[in-house]
Amino acid sequence: MKLHQATHQDFEKVKNAYIDIINNTPNMEQHARWVYGKHPTDEIIQSYIEEQAMYFLEHDAEVAAVMALTMSQGEDYHDIHWAIPCHDEEVAVVHILAVTPAFQKQGIGNKIIQEAINLAKEKGKKAIRLDSMTSNTPAHHMYQKMGFQQRGQKEMYTENTGWTEFYFFELVC
Repeated sequence: MKLHQATHQDFEKVKNAYIDIINNTPNMEQHARWVYGKHPTDEIIQSYIEEQAMYFLEHDAEVAAVMALTMSQGEDYHDIHWAIPCHDEEVAVVHILAVTPAFQKQGIGNKIIQEAINLAKEKGKKAIRLDSMTSNTPAHHMYQKMGFQQRGQKEMYTENTGWTEFYFFELVC
C-alpha cells in the first residue's frame, strides 16, 4: 500500500473514490453526512490538488483511502483551546479523510492517519489537527486510538449540513 500525492491527472480517480465512499459507506447519512457536490465538491478536490495537499493510498491500482493535508490551519481553528500554542503555519490539518468501502474495517484509516502524522513531522509541524462532526463517532474512536486528544467543540456552517457541531482534535508532534 503506497501513499500518493494527487496530481491533476488523478482528479477523476480521487473524485470517484469520494463518490464511492458517499454512495456505499454504511451510515454515511448519520456519521459524516457528506453529499457529493455539496461536500466534497469538484472545486474543493481540485483546490487541494492545486495546493499539493490531496493524498490517496493505493493498493493494486485501487484507491483505498483519500485525504487532504494542509500545512497550515485556518481561522476556524483559532478559538479552540489547543494543548500547545502555534502559529497557523506551524500546524498541519487533516481534511476530508475517508476510506473506500472495499477497504473499510481493515486498519486503512489508521494507516492514512499515520501517513499524515509522518508528513507533518517531516515538514517540522508542531501539531496536527482536524475537526469532525460530533455524530461521527467511528472517526473519533480512530483519532483517539492514534493519540489525538479532543480539544474543543463548536458549531460551524457547511454546505451539506448547515449549522452543525464539530469536535476538534490535536496530536502534538
